[in-house]
Amino acid sequence: MSEVRLGKGEAKLRNVPIAVTPEGFWCCPSPVVFQKNLKTQTPLNKSKHPPSPPPPPTAASVNKKQSHTNEKKPSQNPPKMTPSDDQKSANNGTPASNVPVGGERTPRNKAENLPKKVSIEFGESGTSDMKVLLFGKHGFSVKLNVHKSVLVDNSTFFAEKLDEQEPDVSSLQIFDCEDVEIYVETIGLMYSKDMKQRLLKQSVQRVLRILKVAEVVGYGSCIQACLNYLEAAPWVGEEEEEKVVSSILKLQSEGVGVNPVLKRVSSNVSRPPKDTLSHIVELVLKSNEERGRREMKSIVLKLLRENNSSSDSDSSPDICYETIYASCRSCLDSLLSHFKRATGPEFSDKPMDCQDPIAKQIALEADNLAWLLEILAERQVADEFALMWIRQQELASLHQKLPAMTRYHVSCITARLFVGIGKGELLPSKDIRQMLLQTWLEPLTSDYSWLNHGCRSFDRKVVEEGIGRTILTLPLEDQRSILLSWLGNFLKAGDNCPNLQRAFEVWWRRTFIRPYAEPRVNQGQSYNSLTS
Repeated sequence: MSEVRLGKGEAKLRNVPIAVTPEGFWCCPSPVVFQKNLKTQTPLNKSKHPPSPPPPPTAASVNKKQSHTNEKKPSQNPPKMTPSDDQKSANNGTPASNVPVGGERTPRNKAENLPKKVSIEFGESGTSDMKVLLFGKHGFSVKLNVHKSVLVDNSTFFAEKLDEQEPDVSSLQIFDCEDVEIYVETIGLMYSKDMKQRLLKQSVQRVLRILKVAEVVGYGSCIQACLNYLEAAPWVGEEEEEKVVSSILKLQSEGVGVNPVLKRVSSNVSRPPKDTLSHIVELVLKSNEERGRREMKSIVLKLLRENNSSSDSDSSPDICYETIYASCRSCLDSLLSHFKRATGPEFSDKPMDCQDPIAKQIALEADNLAWLLEILAERQVADEFALMWIRQQELASLHQKLPAMTRYHVSCITARLFVGIGKGELLPSKDIRQMLLQTWLEPLTSDYSWLNHGCRSFDRKVVEEGIGRTILTLPLEDQRSILLSWLGNFLKAGDNCPNLQRAFEVWWRRTFIRPYAEPRVNQGQSYNSLTS
């Protein structure tokens, strides 16, 4: 809306609907009216081949048409969707091309080269005292026969414009309207008795368009009605939510009360995020329903990944740091307690149906720990977990006393730690890495066959690469002792043992092919001989 012009004139005042369309009497024009007329805006000269003329009518068809015309009576109250004064529409309501005064028709070839314009009129011109002309894109224009009192009562924009002019001004021209259709509908809502009912028939996208025009013309009651609609209507998809929120925030900057709508996406309650996260984690860890646990663990992990990738703050991992580690300690205590019960002398004498619940609890707590470790590793705060894990000496000693089918879930935790070190997700000290291999590599090797066949999330190649890289971070002598021990197991167990051949090759080259310490010693000796 870039330019406004005012004109003078007089008209009578009577309450009539603003829009009288072929679809019926409405306070707002139907969108179909605009869609039908916008289709006629395409210039005829864009067509490569002009349409062929219709065949000449036969005598019978002419007589039949004439008799039908004579029998048809004129309508006393025809629908008002008339063209502007300089452009007359046809009988079906579609706009016609420019027709010169005097009845002479423009030759077809010249009409094809003229720009095509569309003009629509709404309202009763004889009963209104104000005309609003809207000019949109591509020659599309709309004339509204309205009432000055209605505009002044509902729109601060029109009230200010008319107040600056003489009282007998009767026309207003608005150029470069971005959304003529919604502009007409917004003005039409000024005549509506039940604006809420009118908006109920609209979509969220259309209400946002109405809200934008209502804001431009200063239509306060319409703005509030749109906000009430947006507060109650569901938003479908993230894209629509972002459009609603961005539109509402623009209004908020202008002092419009939009808090009821924004409460969907923001809260005034000062509740720390870590408290809510702690509650969510606790609910997931205590659940015994397998499918629900599995799905919620996947969802929470995915959302935490999104939060971690979208956050630029250096302190973002602290949101769940203490919460996750508190849950880790609780799960470790519970896991050790179940191991002690399962390895007790009175437990082994019980039948299998009594042993099964304990085995399920061990698997449950091990799965919880593996999930918590996954969260910590991806947030790169799992170094403390590695320290906690190497301190579980009692758990490691009890590990060999249980059947592999019961204990192998615990080895998933060890495998994930090796993968994290191999990927650089955690960087524990040399002593922790060394203790991790000494304490938990042998139990992992014992459970390797069960991990391959019983654990769906187990990726053998990734785990073997992680173990090998962890070994290669140690001093060369430690690499030698661990890899020679592995070689003896691998030659006996084969596929039931981790395949660390890549790490073995690297160690071999470091030891026998290109030792790095010897050249430095030789260089030092040659330097001393030159300086002496």
